[in-house]
Amino acid sequence: MDKLIYIADDDDNIRNLLKSFLERESFRCIGFPTGDALFEAYSDSPCDLVILDVMMPGHDGFYILKQIRKTSNVPIIMLTAKDSDADYIQGLDLGSDDYFTKPFSPVKLVSKVKSVLKRQEEITGKASVKETDDGLISFADIVINRKTKEATLSGEPFPLTPNEYALLTYLISNRDRAISRTELLDKIWGYETQVETRVADDTVKRLRKKISHSGAKISTIWGYGFRLVMRSDDDSSDGDDSED
Repeated sequence: MDKLIYIADDDDNIRNLLKSFLERESFRCIGFPTGDALFEAYSDSPCDLVILDVMMPGHDGFYILKQIRKTSNVPIIMLTAKDSDADYIQGLDLGSDDYFTKPFSPVKLVSKVKSVLKRQEEITGKASVKETDDGLISFADIVINRKTKEATLSGEPFPLTPNEYALLTYLISNRDRAISRTELLDKIWGYETQVETRVADDTVKRLRKKISHSGAKISTIWGYGFRLVMRSDDDSSDGDDSED
């Protein structure tokens, strides 16, 4: 069955343009003039991906994103006319998978939709760390349950957004080596190199803060990428882990 996409945008032209381009790629699309209408439909009949404008009548896109994330990890791409770092970070913090600023290329958005759906289907790539029979992988005091998509830190529940979960799982699964930024975009988000996105770098920064009190550390390999290391084992050869 073709993937079903819900689109919420109060601009009829944008909504219809997106539907047209996505339907050419065999996606089924339903458009809504408000986020509230989309959320009501999603509550009754979930879809495979949500495209959500930020500024709409009624509740804004961030509110709708937060409500959906209470019960679902469905991929969500945010749209906004605001080219603001604060908006971008807020969307990621609330659990969006990526962010598109208006005006945008419909062709690039379709490419991003395909990539996000690919990531959803193959979220962690091929693991190089053995998984236990109950689906657990671990590093330092962090445990990931790949069956339930949940994590714990020092034995306590460790809430993660879908992006953070995918990144941390991939880093643990490939902890024996450094991972390039290009590989993260390809294996986790499914983005080809020509797709411009800040999502990998920003997700690393946010995950770094979340594990700052754990025994694990994301170390930067300058000019290449990142590596997950034990905090006690980290040294200058692993690179600086600053967030600048």
